[in-house]
Amino acid sequence: MPAPGTLDDVVAGVVRDVAKREAAVSFQEIKARSRDMAPTRDARAALLRHGCSVIVEIKRNSPVFGPTGAGYAPVDALARDIEAGGAHLIACQTERLRFDGSLADMAEARAAVELPMVCRDVIVDPYQIHEARCYGADALPLQVGILDQHRLEALVDRAESLGMVAVAEVRTPEEADKALRAGVSVVAVNSWTFDTNDLNRNAFAEIAPGLPSEVIKISLGGVSNPRDLIDAASCGADAVLAAEAVMAADDIFAATRSLAAAGQHPACPSRR
Repeated sequence: MPAPGTLDDVVAGVVRDVAKREAAVSFQEIKARSRDMAPTRDARAALLRHGCSVIVEIKRNSPVFGPTGAGYAPVDALARDIEAGGAHLIACQTERLRFDGSLADMAEARAAVELPMVCRDVIVDPYQIHEARCYGADALPLQVGILDQHRLEALVDRAESLGMVAVAEVRTPEEADKALRAGVSVVAVNSWTFDTNDLNRNAFAEIAPGLPSEVIKISLGGVSNPRDLIDAASCGADAVLAAEAVMAADDIFAATRSLAAAGQHPACPSRR
């Protein structure tokens, strides 16, 4: 199923949504609120656990797979099952246009657990950085392919100034180089293209070897089972993100546990 519209349509829709929210709550107000939030949880430490860390994404809908099996279950219950299953971080899809997500979902999930929270959205404006912090984000991705170098660097600096981990999300070696020039220390290789939603299962293996050893590496997309996790770890992944593999399962706890156990198995490759 193709995504609704082009990449430009998605970005334009995000910009319109941000403008509406900023009309209701000014930038100065959201900025002040974000700086009054309690300290962030340590997402970096969670990504560097022994073995291969597991990030499970709470997702209601998908432009590729449609509504997820667990998409309309209570968010707090999903988060607790994911935490009990052994995940190291929880991501919450907050993009409204394509995924029916919301910042309120993320806030509800974070309130239910102790794990660090990753805000999964299309971030193009500083307003969104402060807004995400207000709703409990401890880390957030920046889509390198849709940001010019100056904007990328500015958004990285703003996220880090609030104590969040900025994750550079890349899809090509050229985007990875751009991310490194921006000074990021966490890179997620997304195997799904942004606009056409095609899957390149070799993306992580193609890009990760070119990243410096000190960079934390996340394999995002295409991780469906423990074998996929082990393969990613073998190519240098410090963490994997799984969404549909867990959200489509009948038992969220068991699906999470299966991946987490593989990531912590003594045979799983690890930087430690």
